[in-house]
Amino acid sequence: MAAMTRKEAREEVFRLLFETEFRSEESPEAIYALSEEAREISENTYVKEAYFGVREHLEEIDEMITRHSNGWKPSRISPVSRCAVRLCIYEMRYRTDIPKVVSLNEAIELVKKFDDLKMRAFVNGLLNGAKDEIEATEKA
Repeated sequence: MAAMTRKEAREEVFRLLFETEFRSEESPEAIYALSEEAREISENTYVKEAYFGVREHLEEIDEMITRHSNGWKPSRISPVSRCAVRLCIYEMRYRTDIPKVVSLNEAIELVKKFDDLKMRAFVNGLLNGAKDEIEATEKA
């Protein structure tokens, strides 16, 4: 199989995160292992690092979502948008190899592709606030 593009890899992480939303009784390791068997993701280090990175930093990521979502808790956000936002915040905060604006744009594209179009503006506002906070922290 040809190597995945970063966009394809990001979509695989998004799918893994989405699957995790509905398989809460299983560990992330078990979900990843099953997905690794069903899909050809084992050779892509980004997929593994990003999926487990989001899971590792989930509490901090969700706190940032709460701060920038006008009082909405992450549980009130649709599972699709919540997964896209979590992945984007992880990338903006922990991946120095990806420009923040690229992560933000790709998250919006995932929301446009998989969720109600009405969510796009909400997600965009939330992520711009998170981006500003992350950039301010980096400058401090």
